[in-house]
Amino acid sequence: QVPLVESGGGMVQPGGSLRLSCTASGRIYSSAIMAWFRQVPGKEREFVARLRWSTGATAYSDSVKGRSTISKDNYNTVSLQMNSLKPEDTALYYCARGSDWSSISSDYRFWGQGTQVTVSS
Repeated sequence: QVPLVESGGGMVQPGGSLRLSCTASGRIYSSAIMAWFRQVPGKEREFVARLRWSTGATAYSDSVKGRSTISKDNYNTVSLQMNSLKPEDTALYYCARGSDWSSISSDYRFWGQGTQVTVSS
């Protein structure tokens, strides 16, 4: 198991930006799919973005497309740059690692503890 640790969350005003990072305790292998999900209380975990480690291919949910960028920082860190943040982006953001090119949370085996993002004026 490769523990994942998220960082970078916080409170920001609407229109602001945040950069979330996810660091694995060891090297992320080329077969991995790294993803970000988010969840608000009472709702299911929602896919945000994913990245294929071997090729750098990415995919985004419609809710963040054009405002967010998932990227590989180094051998064990993936980041999510979020711009033009909206109050509806407020959620607990999770990093996940899986092996399927999927937007379904149950397809991801390893998860971090989450980092809170709050967008409010």
